[in-house]
Amino acid sequence: MVACGNKYMTKKFKLLCFTLIAATLALGGCARLPFGVSPSSQLLEYGKLSVGSAVSSAAKQPSPWPAQEWWKSYADPQLDRLVEEATSGNPTIHIAQARVAKSQAVSGIAKAAELPVLQAEAAFTREQYSERYFVPPPYAGNWAWDNLATLGLVYDLDLWGKHRNALAAALDLVQMTEAEAQEVRLAIETAVVRVYIQLSLQFVLLDVAQETLHQRQNILDITQKRLKAGLATEIESRQAETTVPAARAEIERISESIELLRNQLSALAGKGPGYGEQIHRPALSLAMPVGLPSAIPADLLGRRPDVVAQRWRVEAAGKGIKVAKAAFYPNINLTAFVGWQSLGFDKFTSPSSLIKGFGPAVSLPIFEGGRLRGQLRISTAEYDIAVESYTNTLIHALENVANQIVTLRSLEKQRTETYRSNDLAGRAYDIAFYGFRSGLTDYLNVLNAQNLTLLESQRKAQVEARFLDAYAALMQAIGGGVPVTAPPVPQAEQARKTQHVPEAKQVSPVPQGVMR
Repeated sequence: MVACGNKYMTKKFKLLCFTLIAATLALGGCARLPFGVSPSSQLLEYGKLSVGSAVSSAAKQPSPWPAQEWWKSYADPQLDRLVEEATSGNPTIHIAQARVAKSQAVSGIAKAAELPVLQAEAAFTREQYSERYFVPPPYAGNWAWDNLATLGLVYDLDLWGKHRNALAAALDLVQMTEAEAQEVRLAIETAVVRVYIQLSLQFVLLDVAQETLHQRQNILDITQKRLKAGLATEIESRQAETTVPAARAEIERISESIELLRNQLSALAGKGPGYGEQIHRPALSLAMPVGLPSAIPADLLGRRPDVVAQRWRVEAAGKGIKVAKAAFYPNINLTAFVGWQSLGFDKFTSPSSLIKGFGPAVSLPIFEGGRLRGQLRISTAEYDIAVESYTNTLIHALENVANQIVTLRSLEKQRTETYRSNDLAGRAYDIAFYGFRSGLTDYLNVLNAQNLTLLESQRKAQVEARFLDAYAALMQAIGGGVPVTAPPVPQAEQARKTQHVPEAKQVSPVPQGVMR
């Protein structure tokens, strides 16, 4: 490092100093970055992906983008309360918010590197001075105080944009953590809804199991009466008796599942298990819209939090490459100081003890043992990782949307067939019951028909639960109804002006659907 500008310097020394600075800058200008160190990954543009017939057909019958509180489509006030409490009390939400605060603090540190640094320094040293040094009598050979107090200013010119790009990368990471926090929120919302749907299903299955127990008990009673009348065998009686404990065990299993699901909802809400005891039977609506916004998959880039987070990660990594490249060039600081220096305290603050100076300070990496090249390779590899992670996230996002659309379309057809089967089972029961009343058949036929009705009721409940669950999964797949807090990623042309990244590897702009 070279510092020039002290008032005690001679003109020749100042000339030599500035000549050295000029030579240093010239040497820096001739420095060469390592060849072959550049990003190798290219971003996959969403327009080049085939979304498939499932997504395309759904987009041809577009529906509005889901409301911010998309779970209210289930029309269950208890579910609304559970989601609200989970998104405010779940510790994972608080962790995500703390990560955002941490990234904001990191960006504040990066911002500080662009500003001048003003610092005060004071040193008071009791020392015995040598008789054969530059210290004059009466201090030579004696003990005395060596006192220094200065106020210094340092300002980095940042000619190569190292600090500017470091700040821009830090701000990009802030946007990334905000998008990740939104992803956590959406995941918790969806988890509450899906667990609640399973709770609703278990209550329906409990009804079926209790009705099954009642039916099997009736069969046992009739069989025992027939046995006493000599119309049935002992084997038939034992077979009918065996099914009763099995039905009770099924009721107990379902009751266990209900309690476990209540505990799970309590944990999602950030509460203790006692909170779940207040959760009563769900009452969910099946009137779910199945259409998609017409701009899928473009809207995924602007609304799905994990996709947006990965885009900001790419942007930050691209600026990290320029930060690494800037380290190959000279670093120039402007420095200035003023203060007092004296031997002893008697004239420490007198005008004669005043010191001051100013000048540039230049540092140039000449031999770093490959450290700078290694750092550039790391930054380049991080960019490649970010690009491939983004591409992977986008591909799986489209896959997820397509899967949920396929599932919902199939479940719509399954519901239709299941309802028809349930109706037919009900008619069979009515025929058997009227036959029994007319004396044309025995009561066992009635109970067997009722058993078929119970099985169909169980299938109907399972299909309805799967449909409700698939809708929640679709909401998560398209990013929910809450807009991501991150603003749009810079346009490709603007990004090329601020990054040392090849034009072919730039991030395409995020659609304007992304809102701050």
